[in-house]
Amino acid sequence: MNKKGHQETEVKFYLDDPAGLEKRLSDSGAQLKRSRTFEYNLRFDTPDRELTQGHRVLRLRKDDTVHLTYKGPSETASGATSRQEIEFTVSDFETAQKFIEALGYEIRVIYEKYRTTYSLGELEIVLDELPFGHFMEIEGPDAASIHAVAEKLGLEWEARLLTSYLALFKNVKKSLGLKFRDLTFANFEGLEITKDMFEVKSRDG
Repeated sequence: MNKKGHQETEVKFYLDDPAGLEKRLSDSGAQLKRSRTFEYNLRFDTPDRELTQGHRVLRLRKDDTVHLTYKGPSETASGATSRQEIEFTVSDFETAQKFIEALGYEIRVIYEKYRTTYSLGELEIVLDELPFGHFMEIEGPDAASIHAVAEKLGLEWEARLLTSYLALFKNVKKSLGLKFRDLTFANFEGLEITKDMFEVKSRDG
């Protein structure tokens, strides 16, 4: 999504019924922009976790293209999360990884998901399938437009999430006493996950 001034404003929702929500998206006139696509992400930091401590993100993502992303510290603005985001495409994933590591950064965590992307007016809506559940992100120019679309889709605004997937992952690891580093489908195979493990509400149906 083209972000004015490289600013990202969004909220997340946990989904109990992703198929039902996807039907409501279609009924609302949302346009499918990218069908279900696998994403492989590397999150980098310095050995002393300088970026994490400053609430900043350096990420390399591979889906059908390769993206290098920087995110600044987030703030809550009118009920949505807003932060600086600078993202651009690069031609080669492995070379980009070596470049980042040569600057002194190391992989902090690997995480995977499947993402389906829709647009509805000025907003981008994505359905994310993570190893521990299904989520929706609504991103737009401001909190008011995001709130309006959430209501249109039958989502309860008070159930929105203003945290990252890695923060939710941390909660799940704590709940289950997990010791592995990476948020991958292989690591979660055979584990039974319930939404109370990451302390969210679902109001999508």
